[in-house]
Amino acid sequence: MNHLLLIVAIPVLATAFAAHVQYPRQTSSLLYPVQSKRIRTQEKIITDCMTVWSEEGHLYYKSTTNDPTVCGIYIVAKPEQTVHVYFDYVDVPCNTGGLIAFVDGWELNGQLFPNEQDHPKEMNDRFFEMCGTKKHKQILKSSQNAALIQYRVPRRGNGFSFYVSFIDNPTPCNILLADIAEVYTLRNYGKPVNCSLTMLYPAQVKILALGVGLGHEQKRTLTERETGTIHKCDKRGLPDFVQVGGGDGLAQLSMVDSICGTNSEPENAVETIMCGVTTVRLVSSGQFHNAVTVAVTTPDVEATPSLVCEP
Repeated sequence: MNHLLLIVAIPVLATAFAAHVQYPRQTSSLLYPVQSKRIRTQEKIITDCMTVWSEEGHLYYKSTTNDPTVCGIYIVAKPEQTVHVYFDYVDVPCNTGGLIAFVDGWELNGQLFPNEQDHPKEMNDRFFEMCGTKKHKQILKSSQNAALIQYRVPRRGNGFSFYVSFIDNPTPCNILLADIAEVYTLRNYGKPVNCSLTMLYPAQVKILALGVGLGHEQKRTLTERETGTIHKCDKRGLPDFVQVGGGDGLAQLSMVDSICGTNSEPENAVETIMCGVTTVRLVSSGQFHNAVTVAVTTPDVEATPSLVCEP
């Protein structure tokens, strides 16, 4: 299946991301037509080819030209939420080359967040494509707090509309961050999964607490001991560790360190990642209940970079 590919430079999207993301104070449950008369929703007419959206609501798009350009609506919720999308109107004829795609995650420059290794679904299961004039009753759901609507509507007057709602996620794993000065905890909940915090901007990352792999609480044991922070855990052949790094894309990341162990004290060192994308990635074998708490802040202008990505 040839999925739509939206060609967008990371710095451009990061600027829009920082400018437009404002989390709503409250969110309701499902915002679909049966409830729309009782719940006042945010409405948005899409006019830009690239839109970042962070609220529940009803979104509309109607093409004003015959331009076949592929565009995208990037949806991001709070870290502990997932995204649900329901299309209530579709008028995108297939015979004109029109197409709409729902992506479970974000796609930038042909690269995906979360990447193939970190996502619970197979690649083809992360895309749902449609065209024509038939309304689809299916509710499309993301696995994390980020989803994407890509569309190509090359005939003037055609368009679509859909509802967006945010649903509580009790076990968030892969998280796209919007706020630069925050504290986050990644957990694997005892599962053999990879989880990540991803930011579309340079950042400083400080480990506040670490309980990953060696020395940490195992599934059948209640004891644990402080080992301190162990570095280069992946090169030591240890199965559970935390990677800190970044890159200019979502797929090819350079890591400055991989750590593991049990340390209840904040690290003295701060990793300064001067890249378009900053990532903290928790790799878990399922043998341990892993957790890492990190603080993410704006890079200090006087700090020595741990990693610099060339433009």
